[in-house]
Amino acid sequence: MSEQIAVVVGVGPGLGAALVRAFANEAYTVFAAARTASSLPRVESKAGRVVAIDCDATEQGDVERVFDTAAAVGPIGVVIFNAGAFVRGSILDTDPKEFERCWRLGCLAGFVVGQAAARRMVENGTGTILFTGATASLRGSSGFVNLASPKFGLRAVAQSMARELGPKGIHVAHVVIDGQIRSERYAHLAGERGPDSLLDPDAIAAAYLALHRQHRSAWTHEIDLRPWSEKF
Repeated sequence: MSEQIAVVVGVGPGLGAALVRAFANEAYTVFAAARTASSLPRVESKAGRVVAIDCDATEQGDVERVFDTAAAVGPIGVVIFNAGAFVRGSILDTDPKEFERCWRLGCLAGFVVGQAAARRMVENGTGTILFTGATASLRGSSGFVNLASPKFGLRAVAQSMARELGPKGIHVAHVVIDGQIRSERYAHLAGERGPDSLLDPDAIAAAYLALHRQHRSAWTHEIDLRPWSEKF
């Protein structure tokens, strides 16, 4: 019997690690892709296993290598694109090179990863492709041009893929993360706002797992996740 295979692109110590952990705990072999995979925190799992692999998600050759490595183990069942970059700044001062860097990692890389996943999944007639979005996927706020542009674009890529690939048996979904994700960096906010006022990475990951498990007669294309205290 083939192993259950998941690929998570854009793994860091927060949500990325939680996504890897959630699927590994369900007995998946998870390929955790990051620009410098050797720096990733170790993810413990008694059920599955985790394979850390270097990948610049903006480079098609790197992405293809990741998918070829994963597919050699077994059919890829789920792919999650979780990469992105953001530097806040005024439209008056934003460096076009910095804008392009954020767009390449936040949108172009999503297309490259999504395409690589789709090409392999279509052959099997099944699979799930999930994209991590943000509040900026829906509106461009002041100072967030470097985030809103790639996130808007990534959402459009996800919509187009869902409409094309759904009839081929591939579930494509976009997840809007509306709020701060709990981390050491934002620990002070929890004290100011109250318990569970920041998104728990493991709770987010549980939602991704639920999306992957949806029956194809009732697929969700887009969900938004936010803590109880977040205004919207």
